[in-house]
Amino acid sequence: MRYILPSTIITLLLSAGKALAFCPVCVVAVGAGVGLSRYLKIDDTITGLWIGGLLVAMSGWTINYLEKKKVNFVGIKILVVAAYYTLVCAPLYRNEIIGHPLNKFWGVDKLMLGIAIGSVFLLGGDLLYHYLKKKNGGHAHFPFEKIVFPVAPLIILSVIFYFLTKG
Repeated sequence: MRYILPSTIITLLLSAGKALAFCPVCVVAVGAGVGLSRYLKIDDTITGLWIGGLLVAMSGWTINYLEKKKVNFVGIKILVVAAYYTLVCAPLYRNEIIGHPLNKFWGVDKLMLGIAIGSVFLLGGDLLYHYLKKKNGGHAHFPFEKIVFPVAPLIILSVIFYFLTKG
C-alpha cells in the first residue's frame, strides 16, 4: 500500500497526453484551502487533499506555460511533476511532518494519503470538466463550471475525511 498510492498517482499524472491549464481561481481556491486547514488545525489527511490538489494545479500550469514558450524535451512533464512533489514532500519529510509513526490513517501517513487522493481527484475533476465541455460543443454547462468540477471533489472529500478521522 505504501508504494501503490504514489505509483498510481504518478502514473495518472503522467499519462495525460496534453497539459490542461487550470484556471487561476482554482489554484487560489486550493491554496486558500491549504492555508486555512493548517491555520484551523484540521487533520493532516484533509490538509493533504488540498496540498495534492495544489500540486496538480501548479504542475499543469507550469507544463502549459512551458508548452506556450515552446520549451519541450523528452521527459519535461515527468520532471515538472517530480520537481513539484519533491519540493513540497522532501522538506515535510525532513522535518518529520511526513513519516511520523503516530500520524497514520489506514496504515499510511495521513499527509501522504491526502496528497495522493487529492491529486487524483483534482485531476479527475478537471479531466471530467474538459470531457463534458467537449461533449457540449466546447461550451460549459453553467457559469464557473471550470472551477466547480476540480474543486468540488476536494470539498466533498474534506467533509468525508473529517468524519472518518474525527475521533
